[in-house]
Amino acid sequence: MNLDYLKDKNILILGFAREGIDTLRFLRKFFPYQIFGLADQKELSSFKFAKNRYLKLHFGKDYLKKIGDYDIIIKSPGIPLKTIKTFLKKGQIVTSQTEIFFDNCPGEIIGVTGTKGKSTTSSLIYRVLKNNKLPVYLIGNIGKPVLSLLFKAKPSDIYVYELSSHQLVSLKKSPQIAVFLNLYPEHLDYYKSFSEYFKAKQNICRYQKKIDLFFFNSDNAYALKASKMTQAKTIALNSEMAKEFLEKWRAEFSQDRPSRLLGEFNLLNISAAIEIGRIFKIPEKKIAQAIKSFKPLPHRLEFVGQYQKIRFYNDSLATIPQATIGALNALGNDVETIFLGGFDRSLNFEELAKRIIKSNLKTLIFFPSTGKRIWKEIIEIKPKNRFFNHFFIDNMQEGVNIAFKYTNQDKICLLSCASPSFGLFMNYQDRGDQFKKYIEKWKN
Repeated sequence: MNLDYLKDKNILILGFAREGIDTLRFLRKFFPYQIFGLADQKELSSFKFAKNRYLKLHFGKDYLKKIGDYDIIIKSPGIPLKTIKTFLKKGQIVTSQTEIFFDNCPGEIIGVTGTKGKSTTSSLIYRVLKNNKLPVYLIGNIGKPVLSLLFKAKPSDIYVYELSSHQLVSLKKSPQIAVFLNLYPEHLDYYKSFSEYFKAKQNICRYQKKIDLFFFNSDNAYALKASKMTQAKTIALNSEMAKEFLEKWRAEFSQDRPSRLLGEFNLLNISAAIEIGRIFKIPEKKIAQAIKSFKPLPHRLEFVGQYQKIRFYNDSLATIPQATIGALNALGNDVETIFLGGFDRSLNFEELAKRIIKSNLKTLIFFPSTGKRIWKEIIEIKPKNRFFNHFFIDNMQEGVNIAFKYTNQDKICLLSCASPSFGLFMNYQDRGDQFKKYIEKWKN
C-alpha cells in the first residue's frame, strides 16, 4: 500500500503497543492534521494521552465496536483476524505495519521465518553483515519497529526482518531474500488448523520473483515443500555444511568451540548466516569471526551460571516439545532437573515423554496446565524401574527451591518448558527472568 493512498483516508490503528505507537508516530509525520482512530482492549487509564482533536480513542472491552467506521485498519500482528471479522464491513481494508513497510521500502529485505530459530538466525545474519560495515538494520519481532525507518531509508540499505506467521499472514509481497528454517505445530489457538498456519508461513516465498533467493532447511518437510512453490532460486541449508565450515576455522581461532551456540539446531541457524554472508561476498574468515563472537540470545539455552556447583540454563523460549528435545540433546547427560509445562495449545508430548525416559533426568518440576499432560504421557510409557522425583507447582520460587534441593553438584538444571508461558507469567521473558532472579537469591 503506497503512502499516497493513505492520505485523507479514515484510518484506525488497531492495537496500541510497540507497533501501534510506531505506526501513529509514522503516520503523524506524513499527515500531521489527519484524524486517526486508536483502538486497544486495554482500558484508556493504562495510557497517557494529552487531549488531541486529531485522535479518536476506542479503548476497553468495546474497543472493536467502531471498526466499521473506518476505511483502513492497520492491525497489530497479535490480534487474530478472526477476532475482528464480525465487525468488518464490505470494502474495508485490513493491513499491517509489515505490509506498509514492504510496499514502501527502497532497500533490500532479508526475511527470516520458522517456528523456532528465527530470532537467533536473524541476529546472526545481522551480525555477519554489520561486522563487515554494510548498512544493515535488524527489524521485526526481535529488532526495531519498522515504519520509522522509512524516514531515512535508502536503496543501499539492507533490512534483516524476523517474520512471524502473524506478520506474514496478510502479506502480498515477499522479501528478495527469504529464509525458511522449520515448521512445527504451534499457535493453534490463533489459527483454525496447522495447514492454515503453514499457509501463512508460505507467504515468505509465495510472491518471490525469479531474481530472488530462497534458503530453506532441507531436513524439514514443510520448508522443503515451500521450496517447491517459489519462483526464486532455491538454496538448501543443512547442519553438515555448518559443521564443516566451523571445523575448518577451529584451528584459526585456537579454541575448542568456534561458536558459543549449543545444539544441532543452532548449526542450521549458523548455516543460514554463512550462506547469506557468501551472497554478499563477505570473506569466509570474517564470517567465521562474526559467528565466533556471537553470544546466545537471552532465554535461548542461556547459561545463567553455576550456583552451589549446579549449572543452570534458561531456555524459556522453548514453547514447543521439539525445542525442549533439542535442548536436552544439546546439553547431554548432565541434565538432572528440568522445568516443564505451561499454557495448553493442544500440542502432542509423546516424543518429549520418550526423550525424557531415555535421559538421565531425575527430577521433573511441572507448571500448569500442560504439566499434568506431560506427566501422564511419561507414566503411560515409562518402565516400572524408571523413577522420577516429580513436583507440581504454581510459582517459580517454589520450583527453584526444589531444584537446589534435588539437583546434585556438577549437574544441570534446565528451564525448558515445552509450552507457552501464559497464565502464570506475562510472557516467556518474564518466565526466564523469574527463573534467573530466584537462582540469584541462592548465590550467597
